[in-house]
Amino acid sequence: MYAIIQTGGKQYKVTEGSVLKIEKMNAEPGDRLTLDQVLMVSDDNEVRIGNPLVANAQVIATVLEQGRDKKVVVFKYKRRKNYRRKQGHRQPYTKIKVEKIEG
Repeated sequence: MYAIIQTGGKQYKVTEGSVLKIEKMNAEPGDRLTLDQVLMVSDDNEVRIGNPLVANAQVIATVLEQGRDKKVVVFKYKRRKNYRRKQGHRQPYTKIKVEKIEG
């Protein structure tokens, strides 16, 4: 059984037991999250596609950790003009483990 969920402006394919990094959410490690923006649910013999969401479907997940990803270097440069700008960015994330897919 798997589902397609939407969170943080992105879509993820999840199965029970899968671990993934999503956009930062306000939750402490050990908390349980209910993700109710489910776009599609598929089990062994049936596929349900939402319009835009599947009714009465939700994904239960546990927060494993809060963290920040690897640094991405943003470097702007214009040749022959002595223009250089260097900037770094570390995107915050929430790592979750999917416990159960309902619906």
